[in-house]
Amino acid sequence: MIESVRRACNIISCFTNEEPILGNAEIAEKLNLSRSTTHHLIKTLHTEGVLMKEGASKYRLGWKIIDWNNGVMHQHEIYNTALPMVKGLVEKYNGTAHIGMYDKGDVVFVLRISSENAYPVSTSLGGRKPAHSTSLGKVLLAFNRAYLQETIARGLSKQGRNTITEVNMLKRELNTVKKNSYSVSIDENDTSTYAIAAPIQSYSGETIASVNLVGSIEYMKNQNKEEMVRTIINTGKSVSRELGYIELA
Repeated sequence: MIESVRRACNIISCFTNEEPILGNAEIAEKLNLSRSTTHHLIKTLHTEGVLMKEGASKYRLGWKIIDWNNGVMHQHEIYNTALPMVKGLVEKYNGTAHIGMYDKGDVVFVLRISSENAYPVSTSLGGRKPAHSTSLGKVLLAFNRAYLQETIARGLSKQGRNTITEVNMLKRELNTVKKNSYSVSIDENDTSTYAIAAPIQSYSGETIASVNLVGSIEYMKNQNKEEMVRTIINTGKSVSRELGYIELA
């Protein structure tokens, strides 16, 4: 399996600006592989959209490569834009702040930053958690109902003491999240924490990410919730403005 992945990556690397279109025999020769092995790998890459046909027997890089590139660039843009503003959250409060993006029923953490003495939270940059069990995920599901269908189809597994595992209950929760423009998660996943999240919008108004602050349940309950919610919502709005979003009056 590992060798097949390495060979597939090498095939993709054969396509350059100087040689954007290649055939099976040319790729096999470049990589010193048999034509049969090369054919099977190319066929799989074509099926998955990584390569596309050019004429009867030639190939070029497919749209999947462009999708991947756009996704990576988009995440880097959000990270670089948001970092200074998200730092403000962990300077004002003792906790861990994240920015999350949705992927196949999960939230992927594309930014993570903590206060010096923050309560330990078992998350990592690039890590994942089921969307329905996190404050970040509930924001993304509330504002993107296509995500919700995929999440429900995957199953609402129990991740913590208070995880919402019933579909209608989750839908009611998401209606509230959308109405209020923020979500709360208290002991809903394996971090056993209290979190508040708010949306981040692109220039088009689409909710593409969310920002949260996570802390111990005791610490967060002892804070002024109204003020904390306002601060997190305003952080999300600040990042959105930097991404080109214009809020209508």
